[in-house]
Amino acid sequence: MNQVDLHTHTNKSDGSYAPVELVDYAIQKGLTAVAITDHDTTEGLDEALAYAALLRRQGNPSVEVIPGIEFSTEYEGKDVHMLGLYLSYDAPSFQKQLDVFVASRINRNIQMCARLQEAGIDITYEKLLAENPGSVITRAHYASYLQKHGYVKSRPEAFQRYVGDHTRYFVPREKVTPAQAVRLILEAGGVPILAHPPLYHMGSERLDALVASLAKVGLMGIEAIYSTYTNQDERDMRRLADKYGLLLSGGSDFHGDNKPGLDLAVGYGRLFVPETILDAIKAARSALPPHSASNGNDISERTD
Repeated sequence: MNQVDLHTHTNKSDGSYAPVELVDYAIQKGLTAVAITDHDTTEGLDEALAYAALLRRQGNPSVEVIPGIEFSTEYEGKDVHMLGLYLSYDAPSFQKQLDVFVASRINRNIQMCARLQEAGIDITYEKLLAENPGSVITRAHYASYLQKHGYVKSRPEAFQRYVGDHTRYFVPREKVTPAQAVRLILEAGGVPILAHPPLYHMGSERLDALVASLAKVGLMGIEAIYSTYTNQDERDMRRLADKYGLLLSGGSDFHGDNKPGLDLAVGYGRLFVPETILDAIKAARSALPPHSASNGNDISERTD
């Protein structure tokens, strides 16, 4: 049976593989399709799509690259991530909204650097960019910087001491709601999918309420197959999808070297996402109405 991976990251956010490298690795793994879903950015998609197309024109083995994104959102104090698959990501209205995310990240990074400087760390936003050209700077980049320059011995130590949620140096970033992310993905012609719900530890009733509310505004799928799920987690996600008529999705959440031991396609060794999962997503997407280029749901207004 053919295999796909619908949740991966490149070095345009917090992965370690360049987009072209990820395409090559997906081919090596024998995947028929791979979704690139970097955090709040589409910077690597042109490169990956062009490379996969070039391989096909040359008659070489290739893979379907699915243009995607992973939005960081907030729901009742919880971080909730929303995947978007098959985005018309170059739509001006969609890119306008991503500019809002970029501006928010830059402001947050400048503040975090200032706090770390007060702790005696020689760090600036410009230095982070210089060491990670073309990347959207995340806390994974801070951890790598701190380890490289001798402030910590490991990445886990960096999060524990300096960049974790409960450290004095952490600066939360303004986030949109899950409902706003669903609408934005739909406006870009994409398929919105709730990512790895068990990781939010919000309890079955609260999660059910979230999924019910999102289904009303257009949520189309739920990540039912994932690297860290137990068998019970997968059963729970499948039941939730069935209850609300949602598509199933699945992926490794591959980050390369930034998540040691978690591999593309197989996760921690047991993961398998069949191509039939993707077939259903494609069929549902083909039934969507033409996407809107309007700005009627401008997420920068945060009206939800």
